[in-house]
Amino acid sequence: MPRIKVLPHAQICPEGAEFEVENHSNLCESLLKNGIKIEHACDMSCACTTCHVIVRRGFDSLEEMHDVEADLLDRAWGLEPDSRLSCQVKVENEDLEVEIPKYTINHASENH
Repeated sequence: MPRIKVLPHAQICPEGAEFEVENHSNLCESLLKNGIKIEHACDMSCACTTCHVIVRRGFDSLEEMHDVEADLLDRAWGLEPDSRLSCQVKVENEDLEVEIPKYTINHASENH
């Protein structure tokens, strides 16, 4: 089973975390099930950027992103070449190391 390593984040996961997940698991759901309270304002429907993560290791094992995800990521804070929306990531056979950006843009809660 693949392992997910979450790098430390001051508010969400100060100590970092590491856990195993089933193959083909949704990354956002896996984070939530393991106590990582990542935002997901659109209920994981690929309509916002609050679940944005940067995949530091294992990025090449992921399926290519669809155009909708790519377009949304253009609006994400702290976008990097290895950025993904965790709600759109299926964990395959390879371990992942992910970083949750320091900030997120939540248009619903910020009254944009």
